[in-house]
Amino acid sequence: MTDPSRTPGRGARSNPANRYAAARRESVDDGWPADAEPAPPLRTQLGIDASRTIISRNQSPDIPFDRSVNPYRGCEHGCIYCYARPTHAYLGLSPGLDFESRLFYKPDAAHQLAAELGAPGYRPATLVLGANTDPYQPVERRLGVTRAILQVLAESRHPVAITTKAALVLRDLDLLVPMAEQRLAAVQVSLTTLDGQLARRLEPRAASPQRRLEVIRTLSEAGVPVGVLVSPVIPGLTDDHLERVLEAAAEAGATRAGSLLIRLPLELAELFQDWLAAHYPGRAAKVLGLIRDCRGGRLNDPRFGTRFTGSGPVAALLERRFELAARRLGLTRQDAGWDLDAGRFRPPRPPGSQLDLFERD
Repeated sequence: MTDPSRTPGRGARSNPANRYAAARRESVDDGWPADAEPAPPLRTQLGIDASRTIISRNQSPDIPFDRSVNPYRGCEHGCIYCYARPTHAYLGLSPGLDFESRLFYKPDAAHQLAAELGAPGYRPATLVLGANTDPYQPVERRLGVTRAILQVLAESRHPVAITTKAALVLRDLDLLVPMAEQRLAAVQVSLTTLDGQLARRLEPRAASPQRRLEVIRTLSEAGVPVGVLVSPVIPGLTDDHLERVLEAAAEAGATRAGSLLIRLPLELAELFQDWLAAHYPGRAAKVLGLIRDCRGGRLNDPRFGTRFTGSGPVAALLERRFELAARRLGLTRQDAGWDLDAGRFRPPRPPGSQLDLFERD
């Protein structure tokens, strides 16, 4: 087991075995001081994701898109609430510290994407970049997988919607601005709270709340449609920030807004409870009680139709507060460039093909 005091800058406080593991580990006090032998710092490790396909498809009635691309598995941002944490169990790893320190990237992502977009019968529709983990997490600065994917989408005039909480997205303005001019790109910035101290604990390696507001402002001024995703809303912890986040985002230039209630699937429930007990012990019982009020008495409700919004009076009140504030601030507009155009799509051509002799508008 990992000593949380030796893992500064990480979200999870432990590295519990995943749900498929044949054995479990428990920490034992052997009488020696915890700092008798200082542990080495927990460094990020990179591995290669050898998936044969790059586009993930879904048929969920709760999700407004049917395809997405995730350049990475795991996320160095370390957000303790991340619903994607349990997916690391499929790799035989822990949804705890492994999820934020043992990452996998797809070096052939751009090549795979070009092949799938050029396959006979492919029909274009808005592709979401970053539905599971952040495409602009810190390792992207060095690896550039997301940028390579975006270049393929730009060249093929394929519409893309990006979700991120990283300032690194501004690196790709040279691609996003021309795409936005053709109604091919939009960005959604995730912003949970304006409280810097809380954000540092919730999302230890993500951009600060003020930096994310600057990202919204810069994208807006550059002509890229930008929205804010107030997610997750954690009742008893972040819900009192809801209106202020929306107001700040609107002032910075956001034209749309979304909001999702916290989800605690599988191993995430234990990880979040441990985090709450360590950082906010006085609020822990209240927060968990409010979450249960929104989840039919449980910490998680996986049913379609309620898993993102919750149920009961507490969830209804949160939804109503969001709707009223978003409407008042003009964050429910259906125009403002969010209707992306799939009609401009042209399938990628293999390098050196005969059609490369001709230009196409």
